[in-house]
Amino acid sequence: MTTDPKTDPKTEQLTDQPTDQPAGPGAPEPDWHGLSLRQQVASLLVVRASGHASDSQRRYPRWELPNADLKRLLQAGVGGVILLGGSAQELALRCRQLQAWAGKPLLLCADVEEGVGQRFEGASWLVPPLAIGRLLQPHPPGSQAIAAAPSTGLGAGAAAPSSTYPEALAERYGRCTGRQARLLGLNWVLGPVCDVNNNPANPVINVRAWGEDPATAASLAAAFLRGAQAEGVLCCAKHFPGHGDTSSDSHLELPSLPHSRERLEAVELPPFRAAIAAGVASVMTAHLLLEALDGERPATLSPAVLDGLLRRDLGFEGLVVTDALVMEAITAHHGPGEAALLAFTAGADLILMPADADAAIDALVAAIDSGAIGRQRLEASLERRQRALAAVAPPAGGSSVSPGIGPAAGAQSNDPTGELVSDAEAALARELVELSLVCHGPARRHPPASQPSPASTDPTAPSHPSAQPQPPSCPPALGPNNGSPAGGSPSLGFPSLDFPSVPPGPGLNLIRLDSSLACPFLPAMAPALVRPAGAGYQSCLVDSRSPSPWSSDPQAPLALERLPAGPVLLQLFVRGNPFRGSAGSEEPWPAVVTQLLASGRLAALAVYGSPYLWESLRPLLPSSLPAAYSPGQMPLAQALLLDRLGLAAAALEGGFTD
Repeated sequence: MTTDPKTDPKTEQLTDQPTDQPAGPGAPEPDWHGLSLRQQVASLLVVRASGHASDSQRRYPRWELPNADLKRLLQAGVGGVILLGGSAQELALRCRQLQAWAGKPLLLCADVEEGVGQRFEGASWLVPPLAIGRLLQPHPPGSQAIAAAPSTGLGAGAAAPSSTYPEALAERYGRCTGRQARLLGLNWVLGPVCDVNNNPANPVINVRAWGEDPATAASLAAAFLRGAQAEGVLCCAKHFPGHGDTSSDSHLELPSLPHSRERLEAVELPPFRAAIAAGVASVMTAHLLLEALDGERPATLSPAVLDGLLRRDLGFEGLVVTDALVMEAITAHHGPGEAALLAFTAGADLILMPADADAAIDALVAAIDSGAIGRQRLEASLERRQRALAAVAPPAGGSSVSPGIGPAAGAQSNDPTGELVSDAEAALARELVELSLVCHGPARRHPPASQPSPASTDPTAPSHPSAQPQPPSCPPALGPNNGSPAGGSPSLGFPSLDFPSVPPGPGLNLIRLDSSLACPFLPAMAPALVRPAGAGYQSCLVDSRSPSPWSSDPQAPLALERLPAGPVLLQLFVRGNPFRGSAGSEEPWPAVVTQLLASGRLAALAVYGSPYLWESLRPLLPSSLPAAYSPGQMPLAQALLLDRLGLAAAALEGGFTD
C-alpha cells in the first residue's frame, strides 16, 4: 500500500528548524538551511531502485522500491539512490527522472566495480580487477602475459602511459568507468574494492579485489580512483577495514576477522591508507566482527572502528557510508531503526539501503530530538555530504540547475548518453581480456614478417621493468585476411601461436553457472553457446535449479549416464559473488576433469572467473588438451577465449532474434 505524500505524516515538514551554525568567512550557505529535522536526516539515506522505469521490470523487488514509494521518499528528502539493472540508455533516463522527483541534488551510485557495463547493458564491461593485479605476479611457465598495443589514452587530450604497466591499466580502467558513469547520470562509483584477497576461499570478494597482497591492492586501487575521480565522479574505498581474509559472506551471515591490530596494519589497512592519501571521497564499512577492536559490534556499528580507527587513526575526513543494511549480517541481529541508529552513532554519515527507510528516519529523528545524538553531529555529516556534492558539480556546458544535476559535458540534449563507449574504451576492454588470457598446451610459433618492439614504438612507455613486453603464450586470434586480431584490432607485431583446437562434434557443451535465470553474461546468442553449437556441440546448462548432474561416487562424480554421448567441451563459469556462499571449491571439478580424461571424453576446457579453480585444474591436463582461462565472464571474454580454442565466430553472435 502506498501513501499520498500530501497527507502522509512521514513526509510533512516539521515546524522545528535546525540550529544554524555561523559559517566561516566566504563559506557557502549550508544546503540544509531551512529544512526540517526530518528532511535533514532523510538526506543521509541512500535507497535502492531499479534502473528500469517500470515496477514490473524490477529484478529484485525485495530490495528495489516501487516507484510510488521511491517518489514519496525522494520528495520527503531522501538524498541518494543506488541503482541496478536496465540498459545504459534506461539508466540515463532514470537518473533524470529521480533528480526531477527529488528537485535537489542527489547522490546517484552503482556497484560498477568492473565497468558500467557490468550492471547496465551497452556500456563497457571490463575484466575483474584481480586480473590486473595478477599481471604483477611472476607468470608460471608457458603463461606469460602478452604485451599489448600502446595506449591511445582516454579523455580529451589524455596521454596514458604504456598499457603494459598495471598501474596505468588501472588508471585507464578508472577513467573509463568514471567517464561513462558521469555521462549516464551517476556521480558516485562504489569502488574500488580495497580488500586484499589473500584467502582463495573468500566467497564474496574474490576477483573483485585489485590484489592478493597489500602492496598490489594499494597501488592499483589508488590508481583506479585517481582515474575515476579525474572524470568528475566520487569514488568509494570498500569494505573497511578489510573483507579479504574471510571465508563467509556478510550478505548471508556475520563473518569474523580474528586478527590483531598489528596484522591489520600489515595486511588489511595499507590499501585504505593509499586510497585516503589519493583523495578518495568516501569509504564504505564492512559488516564483519574484528575482535581486536570491538568484540561485540561489527565494524559498521562500531565507534572503535569508524570514529576511532578510520577517523582518528587514519585521518579520513570524507564521507563514511555503511554497506547495505539489508544484509543478513545486520538484519539477523538488529531491526531497521536500531541498525541505522547504531551505524550513525558509530560514525557513519550515510545509511545505505536500510531495511525500512521510514523506520530508519524515525529512529534517527527521535534520537536527535531527545538529545541522544547532538545537532552538531548531524550537521557534521550534512556538511560532508554537501562537500561531496560540490565536488561533482556539472562542468562547463553542463546543467546550471544545481550541483549534481544535469548531463555530463559532451552529452547532447537529444541523446542522454552521447558517445557512450569511445574507441579507446572499446580497445581497453579488449586489451584487458587479451592481457589476462591464459592458454594451455604446446604452441607452434610462426614469426611474422616484422616484429617491432612495442617499447620502442611507444614514446610514453615507462622504464619500469614490469612494463616491458613478455613473450606471448596466448596472443590475439588472427583474422583470416589481414593478420590482425579477430574483431578488427591491428596486429600487435608478435608471432602467431597455434594452440590445440576443439575437435569437431557432435558432442556436448557442458556449461556450469550459478543460475541460468539470472545470468547477464550468457544471453541467448552468447559465444559460449553459439560457437560450440556451430561445431556440433549441444549445450547443456548445469546450475542450482537444474537436475543434479552428480553421482554418489566421489571418484566419478559426474553422472555421465544422464548426459548425451560424445566428447565434452567443459565450460566453467565460477567466481566469488555476493549471496553465493562459496567460491566454488565445494564442487568436485578436479575429480570431474580426471573422470572425463579417464573416459576419453574431455574434448576441451574453458574456465571463466576464478583463477583458483583454473590453478587447481591445469596440472591435471595433458599438454595436448585444448584449454584456456579468462578472469572475465562477459561475452567478449568468451569470444576471445574460444578464438584460442579454434571455435570461430558465429554469424549472429551477440545479436538478437525472436
